[in-house]
Amino acid sequence: MIGAFYLSIFRVDEDTFFKSQERSLMIYLDHAATTPMSSKALEVYVNVAKHYFGNASSLHDEGSAAKQILEASAKTIASTLNARPQDVHFTSGATEGNNLAINSLLKAKQGRHIITSEIEHSSVRNVFIKLEQEGYEVTRLAVDESGFIKFKILEESIRKDTALVSLQHVNSEIGTIQEIQKIGSFLQKQGTLFHSDCVQSYGRLPLDIETLNVDALTISSHKIYGPKGAGAVWMNPKVNWRSVFPDHDNTSRFRAGTADVPSIAAFAIAAKERISERESEQERIRTFKEKLLSEIKKMEFEVEAEGASQQSVPNILGLRFPGMEGQFMMLECNQAGLAISTGSACQAGSDKPNKTMVALGKNEQEAREFIRLSFGKENEEHQIPLIIEKMNGILNRHFDKVNYYRTK
Repeated sequence: MIGAFYLSIFRVDEDTFFKSQERSLMIYLDHAATTPMSSKALEVYVNVAKHYFGNASSLHDEGSAAKQILEASAKTIASTLNARPQDVHFTSGATEGNNLAINSLLKAKQGRHIITSEIEHSSVRNVFIKLEQEGYEVTRLAVDESGFIKFKILEESIRKDTALVSLQHVNSEIGTIQEIQKIGSFLQKQGTLFHSDCVQSYGRLPLDIETLNVDALTISSHKIYGPKGAGAVWMNPKVNWRSVFPDHDNTSRFRAGTADVPSIAAFAIAAKERISERESEQERIRTFKEKLLSEIKKMEFEVEAEGASQQSVPNILGLRFPGMEGQFMMLECNQAGLAISTGSACQAGSDKPNKTMVALGKNEQEAREFIRLSFGKENEEHQIPLIIEKMNGILNRHFDKVNYYRTK
């Protein structure tokens, strides 16, 4: 009955629809791209959408009820950051959040020089490309072979006209954790504003705006089992930031438009759930990752784990199997029932070498070999033997074929 509804209303291709019914057989290893909504977040979303549909800006009772939910959601998100609710601004997601945060900070600071790194997410990288076209000078910091910013180069890159630095907290492809507190402390002394994309660290690392030393940070809902289309930015109230699209009736408003109250409420619930179980869940995932990597290394194929072995989040594992392109490995894994990726979802489908791998010093062929496994609630130790069996079969078939053609 439900299948017929979707086929008729949305005209979904029948083969595609029924293939999707087999997804329960898929082992999902792509949580850094997105996570499934938690049951509680989904329940809240449906309830709010059904019963509190008013516009939160309207003055009647329906609007007031929606506004109360919006304010309660801001309070919840703020509590996870040790921040004030009025300094948390909801967005449609991290891409919009990064764009607005960076541009709002630039309006508060004179100077045409800005600094970022060579391994930022595309949502930040593309903003800086646009700013270059508008006349800003951009310095892109190199990283070492584990993905760490070279602090000495950062120090040497700061100039009198440096207005802003934007560096991610956790790399979405190899999981490396940057020393945000140390960098932020240095930048404060220089009087330089600091933005951090904290999408991959939120819910996985403790974030406290009192100690992070940032002026703005961006987070996202769908990375922590909330709905897509919701995110938030914390803006430092001590900075005289200005909205990209100013509202003359409300000068403190960060973003224009009608708030998506159901998504924001579900985001807040997902955040509350995630933060409450963060330590135990991350430790469980760390154990899973270590055991899986140990089993992968036991296979007869050469494998390289990319990124920092210690100072990294446990839920992301970057790998290369020398001699096998990542795109091919990903497609073969998909056929075998393993959902993995070749890097950030925002550059999926690109035939170019992985940008992070190139920044780490890999040659073009090595950069094309990269794959990413990222873990979450759905992953348990009993899946490991099946993952190994499937990957082993794929690698055996590939290298047997390669060796066959080499001997021809």
